[in-house]
Amino acid sequence: MQFSTYIKKAFSVIRDRHQSFYKAFLFLASIAFIVYIFPKQTKFKYEFQNLKGKPWNHENLIAPFDFAIRKTAVELGKEKSEILSSTKPYFVYKNDVVSDKKKIFEDEFEKKWATNKSKKLKEKTLQFGKKILDSIYSKGIIQLSESIENKADDYSIVVLQNNIAEDHDIRDFYTVTTAYDVVKNNLKKNTHNIDASFLLPLLENSLTHSVVYDKSITDKVIKQSLDNISTSHDIILSNQSIISKGEIVDAKKYQILESLKTEYEEQSGGSVGYTSILIGQIIIITLCIFVLMMFLYVFRKEIYANNTKVLFILSLVALEALMVRIAVNSQAFNIYILPFCILPIIIRSFYDTRVALFVHIGATLICSFMVSNSFEFVFIQLLGGIVTIFSIVNMHKRSQIFLTASFVFITYSAAFIGINILQQGGIDSITSLDIAWFAISALLTLFSYPLIFVFEKIFGFISDVSILELSDTNGKLLRQLASVAPGTFQHSLQVANLSEEAIYMIGGNALLVRTGALFHDIGKMENPMFFIENQTGGINPHNDLSYEDSASLIIEHVIKGIEMAKKNNLPEQIIDFIRTHHGTTYTGYFYRSFKIEFPGEKIDEQKFRYPGPIPFSKETAVLMMADSVEAASRSLKKYDAEAIDNLVETIINKQIAENQFINSDITFKNINTIKKIFKKKLMNIYHVRVEYPR
Repeated sequence: MQFSTYIKKAFSVIRDRHQSFYKAFLFLASIAFIVYIFPKQTKFKYEFQNLKGKPWNHENLIAPFDFAIRKTAVELGKEKSEILSSTKPYFVYKNDVVSDKKKIFEDEFEKKWATNKSKKLKEKTLQFGKKILDSIYSKGIIQLSESIENKADDYSIVVLQNNIAEDHDIRDFYTVTTAYDVVKNNLKKNTHNIDASFLLPLLENSLTHSVVYDKSITDKVIKQSLDNISTSHDIILSNQSIISKGEIVDAKKYQILESLKTEYEEQSGGSVGYTSILIGQIIIITLCIFVLMMFLYVFRKEIYANNTKVLFILSLVALEALMVRIAVNSQAFNIYILPFCILPIIIRSFYDTRVALFVHIGATLICSFMVSNSFEFVFIQLLGGIVTIFSIVNMHKRSQIFLTASFVFITYSAAFIGINILQQGGIDSITSLDIAWFAISALLTLFSYPLIFVFEKIFGFISDVSILELSDTNGKLLRQLASVAPGTFQHSLQVANLSEEAIYMIGGNALLVRTGALFHDIGKMENPMFFIENQTGGINPHNDLSYEDSASLIIEHVIKGIEMAKKNNLPEQIIDFIRTHHGTTYTGYFYRSFKIEFPGEKIDEQKFRYPGPIPFSKETAVLMMADSVEAASRSLKKYDAEAIDNLVETIINKQIAENQFINSDITFKNINTIKKIFKKKLMNIYHVRVEYPR
């Protein structure tokens, strides 16, 4: 019984805190994945790639173990080239081909020799022909392959005959053409009255290549020679001094350092070494991910509280680490070809610049442990990321991505050139290929635009570019609103202007709140004439309805608006404005009218109250204030500073008293700023002049 109680408590804890458990799982899973893809080898602690010709600025370096000085890529390449150019092509003498051709000659001879001719002459002619073939094939007819094409007559080759390899010059053999010439010359010289015209075509048909190029044997010999190339040419013994502090890193010292680095990173040190490397990687990656999560927890609580957003950010960091690991493994291209600046662009598309910068820094630090010359990598990537974020502070146009790609290329190139001038004393070591890598990386950055669309669909996010497209008043739904409910459309435009100005001043997504304002009342299209801004000619259909029915029709526009929005595939972030723009307030006019007309009757308040929910962000709270203030301002009998001031104060203070903003991250200071902006804007809208003292 006690055991079952513990089980129930455990399930209860998991149920109540499943969001926290899931977040912890995401945290651990991202660490485990990145650790898994990390190379399981130690990392050489000295950075020396840019110290050629400069003093060694670290402490004296002593060899920790015996190691060979490896040849440079240039040296190995030179040796390989020498082998490729000096290896003789291999040919094979085809004995079976020669036998077949001789037999064919005899068979054809028998077929074509006339029976009425002399038997003695026949034998003489046959033997003469065979003698010519024997003479030619004893020397051999060589195949003119690509391996000896355009070579001099004294070019040496290797011929395999009966498993014996012998060196020969090309001139030691006939070609098919020269062999045919030999046949004709022999027939001209015959002193035995042989019928040359009869024998010539038979001998011609019997000529073929008997010395044939064998590519497989040649390649095998080349491969064996290449495999036998030594990758090293000297040995450094343990405890031998490698380089002292202040000593110039010349070409020889540099190669010794490269050899030590390679050997050091290849030695795993057995299970103990592997375990140590693993522990170190876990610590480093955990710190990076932990700091990123703490940033979100302290400064971006709304992101930290949303597990989908946390999953999105951690997934992008892990994918960037995977991208670097694949590139390092392949070694087919430079690491700088990778479009690292896609990460801050995508993050900025959905969150603010500070989040984009912090995520980019965290991902760059993690990736730096997988690349060589980490300082240069971090410096260039941080500069590129910062410039990228600066260039897309307000990402409202597609063309901004092209400008960003240009800025990325310029920043990368300038940073790389600056580092080389500082470390090498000039730009002689910079090649056009180095700059080409940066150009390709900048071009690949353009793929951020389709990726933004993909992530929108996968995670249900919405980017500034998508919001901007939705805010186009020529869109299908907004055009329908302007046509069916023109008064509501004008009201929505005014609310959008008020909301945008207010949210801009207090800090928030101005584009999002403007777009939300344009769509917040689309539900009124269902019954447009029941809303006063659409009524004309003094006809009010509410005169024929009870207060409860009128309130129900008014409240229903929220539900209808949500249904229309979903039917037209509007994002949830826009639908939230429709849901919350009235919160849980009352339909004021009908609620008050019912109480006045039926003072003693018990009232069902739920019939007059909007279903909610109440606003839960700055943007939705600002829209609620702007909507109420703009609608009420239309009913003012007198438009002056005092009337507008009283209107704004009364409406917003009432919403505060009704606890409509308790779930919104908005302060009283923000609300006071909003009030001032609304008063100023309404005075401009209604052309109220400020009275100056006379």
